[in-house]
Amino acid sequence: MDRVHLLPAAGRTAAPWSNGGGVTREIAAGPPGAGWDAFDWRVSLADVDRDGPYSPLPGVRRILTMVAGGGMELTIDGERTAVTERFRPLSFPGGAATDCRLAAGPVVNFNVMVRDGRCAAEVAMARGRYAVRPAAGPDGAVLVAAVAGAVLLTPAGSAEPVPLGRYDAALLPAGTGADLDGGPDGVAAVVTFTAGG
Repeated sequence: MDRVHLLPAAGRTAAPWSNGGGVTREIAAGPPGAGWDAFDWRVSLADVDRDGPYSPLPGVRRILTMVAGGGMELTIDGERTAVTERFRPLSFPGGAATDCRLAAGPVVNFNVMVRDGRCAAEVAMARGRYAVRPAAGPDGAVLVAAVAGAVLLTPAGSAEPVPLGRYDAALLPAGTGADLDGGPDGVAAVVTFTAGG
């Protein structure tokens, strides 16, 4: 258990977007505490309250997953993409000109960002029982976040499950796997980071 870093939702700082369209709450970043210019990877939750453009992030890949709300339409470099289904990750280049139009009120997005050439990420949405495989390589890590309902996380080698409430998260270092149990309603985002990319 001492190798698993718990990241409770309570107490996260909300940072407003520069365009005033919503707020972002950082869950974790690698290296820890890295700012916008220095992160290899970053995971956050964004409350999107109104239509508007996304800030351009050249050299960064975004993986966006809507986890609450009635949907939106993204225009990415002129191509429209309807985001109508929750818990379906969408990957696109952060440097693309991106605009958002809400379909039916505010949404909450689970955001993963990785720096090109430094890090790669895979995002899976886990329901029910799910085995989390360890990340490969000494610099790998897995982040598990409960994005709907509650999830029980049992790290490998532990008999005691760790309850994650909605939007709580846990960071598992390389070589650490876990079992998840989301019951009938829980959904967890499982983000596997590997060096390179």
